[in-house]
Amino acid sequence: QVQLVESGGGLVQAGGSLRLSCAASGLTFSRYAMGWFRQAPGKEREFAAGIGWTGVSTHYVDSVKGRFTVSRDNAKNTVTLQMNSLKPEDTAVYYCAAGALLTTAADDYGFWGQGTQVTVSS
Repeated sequence: QVQLVESGGGLVQAGGSLRLSCAASGLTFSRYAMGWFRQAPGKEREFAAGIGWTGVSTHYVDSVKGRFTVSRDNAKNTVTLQMNSLKPEDTAVYYCAAGALLTTAADDYGFWGQGTQVTVSS
């Protein structure tokens, strides 16, 4: 069965960095776009960043542009989200997801990880 397993979350001070990883198994990884979504307490899940099949196409929500970088390694079936200059408003559970196309809509992603908590203190 398909498994997406996130790692790398934690507690960091504002201005710090974290690197999230997502390891995929049970699917032809190179055929899927990968998205990173996040959900803060009391808020809806939102798209943060995503990357297309080959890694050439990327997309970011405006609030993370210039601070977050998404990348993938199709040989290792992994996708990574490098988060720099973190802000308290980045605090959320971060999920990786696999879908047929790179979109910002959660409904377009059929497979999801269990999430990893990112907490940014001020």
